[in-house]
Amino acid sequence: MHSERDKKLLERAIELSRQGMKSGSGGPFGCIVVLGDEIVGEGCNMVTSINDPTAHAEVVAIRAACKKLNTYQLTECEIYTSCEPCPMCLGAIYWARPKRVIYANTREEAASIEFDDEFIYQEINAKMNERKIPFIHHPHPLAKEIFEEWKNWEGKIKY
Repeated sequence: MHSERDKKLLERAIELSRQGMKSGSGGPFGCIVVLGDEIVGEGCNMVTSINDPTAHAEVVAIRAACKKLNTYQLTECEIYTSCEPCPMCLGAIYWARPKRVIYANTREEAASIEFDDEFIYQEINAKMNERKIPFIHHPHPLAKEIFEEWKNWEGKIKY
């Protein structure tokens, strides 16, 4: 069941997708982060305007919310987004740990306008040696040493 509150907040994310598209910021995607009844972060896709492939609406909104709330986790927040998040944004959302995500368009609908994430979903599940971009494992003792230091470091903040 969809509430009137959810509809209104989702419409704000959708409006951001329109504004971003029309202003030339990037693709037609918008997102907000909500804490209680307050919008604490907003974003539209800005990939092409700031030359940042990670500047998807969800990432922009999460960064804004975390800055405003002075935290790296959004456990009490909700995310409203104009489209089902791509794999990168899905990862960012899980790291941010919101209570829930409400989205409008599906990834299949995004693919129909040439924003197709299927390739990335396939690559995530591909064996390392079968990926289209080569991923070369090069173990190094200094890298392992840093992990050991972290494991034993008293000052670490777990996340």
